[in-house]
Amino acid sequence: MTTTAGPAQGDRRATYREVLAEPRFRLLFATRTVAVTADALRITTFSVLVYAATGSALLSALAFGIGFVPQLFGSLLLGSLADRLPPHALITGGYGLTCAAALLLALVRMPTVASLGVVALVALATPVLHGASSRLVAQSLRGDAYVLGRSLNNIAASGAQLFGLALGGAAVAALGPHRALAVSAVLYLGCALATLMRLPRLRWEGFDGTHGSARGGDGAVRASLRGAVMLLRARTVRRLMLAQWLPPAFVAGAEGLIVAYAGGRHFAPGWYAVLMGCLPAGMLVGDLLMGRLLRPPARERLVVPLIALMGLPLVGFAAEPGTGVSSCLLLLLCGFGFAYGLGLQRPFLDALPQHGQGQAFGLLGSGSMTLQGVGPACFGAVAAGIGTSGAIALAGGAAALTAGWILTWHPPASSPPAPTPL
Repeated sequence: MTTTAGPAQGDRRATYREVLAEPRFRLLFATRTVAVTADALRITTFSVLVYAATGSALLSALAFGIGFVPQLFGSLLLGSLADRLPPHALITGGYGLTCAAALLLALVRMPTVASLGVVALVALATPVLHGASSRLVAQSLRGDAYVLGRSLNNIAASGAQLFGLALGGAAVAALGPHRALAVSAVLYLGCALATLMRLPRLRWEGFDGTHGSARGGDGAVRASLRGAVMLLRARTVRRLMLAQWLPPAFVAGAEGLIVAYAGGRHFAPGWYAVLMGCLPAGMLVGDLLMGRLLRPPARERLVVPLIALMGLPLVGFAAEPGTGVSSCLLLLLCGFGFAYGLGLQRPFLDALPQHGQGQAFGLLGSGSMTLQGVGPACFGAVAAGIGTSGAIALAGGAAALTAGWILTWHPPASSPPAPTPL
């Protein structure tokens, strides 16, 4: 594949305008933003639908999180496809598959177990879609332009998630859950059609160097497992993945307790929604300011302080803030710390083997989603013993300890790259 050189190389700071000028990234950015909106709409609506059908809070919660954990298995078993198949077919097919699943849930009355199975099966393919898209972004943008491209995706994802949640509530109230699911299917269909018609059909043999054939005759599952093992055995890649997995997982554990915390302290009705919105709001501001104002070396130097900023405000919940305003401030600061990820994007990309980027991005995303799904369950169990404020503080302390762990290893940018054969 012929790559497009980004406007920024080395340590020169790029601009968001330069990044959005790249047409391939612009298309992927727009369709991904719409897809995140559709995801939030589908997840919340499906959870409402399951609760309405069963009256079970457990099944409703399972419906909300059923699309997370299977992604890890999808990455381990199918992740190599992101490097072995043309990106046009993978991305278009991925959006088409999610559209079909949402439409099936909307139109067909099926047992709850069957509907949960549909969502779980689609989740298996999600890392392949994300891996192919992320690899294409990495090959379309270079230098600091790539980092700002990831920043734009983070900003748009935060906004789209908030909008999707709000749209889900409005759509269910106005149309009912089945028609609301149909709305999400229409959004996925729009993404599929946009990539089908506007994403270039890149030369397959130039994309992964294999002319579309399996390397060494390996099947997709064997190649995926071998590739995942080799990625995780490379110390630099493993460390950088853990650095991007662990702090968000700890914060997700705290986030899952916000409703209980607000209820236990008798905050005014609706305050829990304000509190939950503070994290993505802080994330949006942090990514925007860090991406726009700082040069690449400065972002990389701030990784440890920003991770500490994620955790330490949550430790403040041990003092049981008495007002919703003070809690909001702590959560905003925590969300701002998520900008630490910008300082890891370039070192992570530099550490990856050239022909394993798609699988690596898929593994990064699926591992993050899985741990963020496990985090609330773990800290929810802890809260049963020590209370919500103590559990939130413990989650923050764990995130802050991650910053200390990073101080014990050499700067990521100076570490040797992972071995190239996958």
